Amino acid sequence: MYELCLMCPEDRVESVSEALDALDALSVSVEDADAQTDAEQALFGEPGMPPPKDGWQRSRIVALFPQRAAAEEAQSLLQLQDFFAGCSLLGIREVTEQDWVRLTQSQFAPVDITPEFWIVPTWHELPAAATRSIRLDPGLAFGTGTHPTTRMCLRWIAQRGAQGQDLGRVLDYGCGSGILAIGAAKFGAVDIDAVDIDTAAVESTEYNAQANHVQLRAGLPDAAQGEYQTVLANILATPLKVLAPLLCAHVAQGGHLVLAGILERQTDELKAAYAPYLQLDVADTEDGWVLMTARRAADSATGTGR
Repeated sequence: MYELCLMCPEDRVESVSEALDALDALSVSVEDADAQTDAEQALFGEPGMPPPKDGWQRSRIVALFPQRAAAEEAQSLLQLQDFFAGCSLLGIREVTEQDWVRLTQSQFAPVDITPEFWIVPTWHELPAAATRSIRLDPGLAFGTGTHPTTRMCLRWIAQRGAQGQDLGRVLDYGCGSGILAIGAAKFGAVDIDAVDIDTAAVESTEYNAQANHVQLRAGLPDAAQGEYQTVLANILATPLKVLAPLLCAHVAQGGHLVLAGILERQTDELKAAYAPYLQLDVADTEDGWVLMTARRAADSATGTGR
């Protein structure tokens, strides 16, 4: 493999990237040329939304080609284009052969949720302190146990399990890899529905459940039926607000609602969105994220309880 490296101003990034794609580059990446310097610029965007900008004021574009000749041809053709004005060539270099599987694996270590409960990739030995564990490898679906939102949900599950409290019937809404549903099963839940709008997440959940020797039902959202003692949803604040009436309708009398994917500054928004149904409170915080929970009173009617 060979990398063609270019320097482009922000207003040329889109045109150059599209041209490289048309020239059959295997991949095209855009990086801040001033990263890790005082001139570094942060660009933030919401998942699923267009990026706020196509690049940085000084963008480094790297295109990957299968042969040097293809990279050299792309380099020559780009220099003839009007839109290449203001851009510069940084050169072509051969990509060093690496064991990509081993490199990827090295980036994922066991994650402790509690001192006794761990998320462990299959290529790692179980930590000596782990009395409970989830075997989970990184894949296409969200949820490896490394993100604060996932850890807080799993901590909540583990704490209830440690206190001997029955999770009852469980719904994992937006299950991703199925990690929360599997965590619930590890702490005694036996009636579990895990649902997601992404069929790849459903398949991932089924695979991971089998790998962890637990029983659950995975499917699309319409597979969630009736009421549950525990409703878990680790998504993002905006869809959580939209889903408020649906999720609360699934919470049984005396049941718990557990929400994550919420930034600290979004706490009041979520409380307001759920106020007609349940009273949310912050149960945990980590790295700017919050876990919010609510419990429906045992004698309340569905949809109106606090």
